[in-house]
Amino acid sequence: MKYRLFGLLLLLTLIISALSSVFPSQSVNTKKLPDVFVGVDIAYGDVNAVKELADEVSSYTNLFVLGCTGVTQNKLKLEESCQYLFEKGLFFVVYQEYPIDSSWHSIGKSDWVEKAKTRWGNQFLGIYYTDEVGGRQLDHVPNWMSVEKASSYADANTQFNNGVGEAVNWFRNGYSGGNDICLFTSDYGLYWFDYQAGYDVILAQFGWNYSRQLNIGLCRGAATALDKEWGAMITWTYKQPPYIESGEELYNDLLLAYDNGAKYIMVFNSNEEYLGGILEQEHLDALKEFWQYSQLNPRKAISVIDRVAYVLPEDYAYGFRGPNDKIWGLWEADTLSTPISSHLGSILEQYGFKLDIIYEDAIGIGDIQGYRSFFYWNSSSTEPGRTLPAPRDTASPETPLEGFSYIDLPIVLAFAGVTLAVSVGSIVLVRRRWSEKRVLVAKKANQ
Repeated sequence: MKYRLFGLLLLLTLIISALSSVFPSQSVNTKKLPDVFVGVDIAYGDVNAVKELADEVSSYTNLFVLGCTGVTQNKLKLEESCQYLFEKGLFFVVYQEYPIDSSWHSIGKSDWVEKAKTRWGNQFLGIYYTDEVGGRQLDHVPNWMSVEKASSYADANTQFNNGVGEAVNWFRNGYSGGNDICLFTSDYGLYWFDYQAGYDVILAQFGWNYSRQLNIGLCRGAATALDKEWGAMITWTYKQPPYIESGEELYNDLLLAYDNGAKYIMVFNSNEEYLGGILEQEHLDALKEFWQYSQLNPRKAISVIDRVAYVLPEDYAYGFRGPNDKIWGLWEADTLSTPISSHLGSILEQYGFKLDIIYEDAIGIGDIQGYRSFFYWNSSSTEPGRTLPAPRDTASPETPLEGFSYIDLPIVLAFAGVTLAVSVGSIVLVRRRWSEKRVLVAKKANQ
């Protein structure tokens, strides 16, 4: 009897073992998440272009953004591409402008995201939903502004939050279980307000000749205060070929993002027509060199207690790209713009990569008291843990905020700290996502 029982148990063990090999556990699709994600964003081509670029970069990157709508809005092409990236061992993010199985005009409940999680596990990181909503607002880009007119800075903030928030919720609701979708975007301004509208991850764009460190301070500060994640998207420097900076400059930007604590570090790869890539061998070599550096040199995180925070007035959506920049894209620089820029410029020169920039409405909504010091827009005091003054009246842009304690430093010299390597001209050209071009490229890709 004992032998029969032993034989039965042995048979059951063999059957379970065989079934396990046929039906692997869900843990097979679970990879250890890296400390830093490094990769490329492809915004051109079809499935073959995706595979070709993945073959090239998979040995020295770990993240791939599928940014070509000819693939990402076509279920069959999307799933073929995702499966290929999965088999390459890459994590990936999918760019979309509307949920799969839906359109701009109609939306149902798609289960595609839930199926993607089951099929590809945590290698599927989330969805990149449109981009540059803050930057386009600042630059008054037609048909892309969330706020066309407003009675005050506070009113503009409310409209922006409602408008972008409604679009984000519309997208989330297009997928069953949408609350579990991690939504990415990239931008070159108003990061704080992007996060408040509902995005989970913002990639601060390193492009043109705008100050990298200033944008890091604005994006990382917002992410820290609002308990979000952030990263960097290295994009165009020029409006014409070669579009992107040199390989040496690219390496320096990768290293800068890494040393400043970016969780995601991406390189944008597409020309103006979204018909081909812009990365040359020197850029791929820079990515390889950086990958080797990051494997040999684990970074030392800059904890909050080692950083300082500059606190801006609530609702004050100034672009900080030079003296001619605007507020919310609707108003010219006001009487506060130069003093605040001067003050912020001197702090940036002093603290560099240890500076975060937040807004005064952050106080009380999160655990940010750990900063070493706070610098307030209306005071030169830097006492650690000091309570902010009562919020000022922002009812009308014609009624400027008062109470700024101007520090004794020449405006021109200090302001240069902010505008160093910053272009005065506004971005009229945005690197992608004009809906007309997207439709055109999608049609070409499907022909």
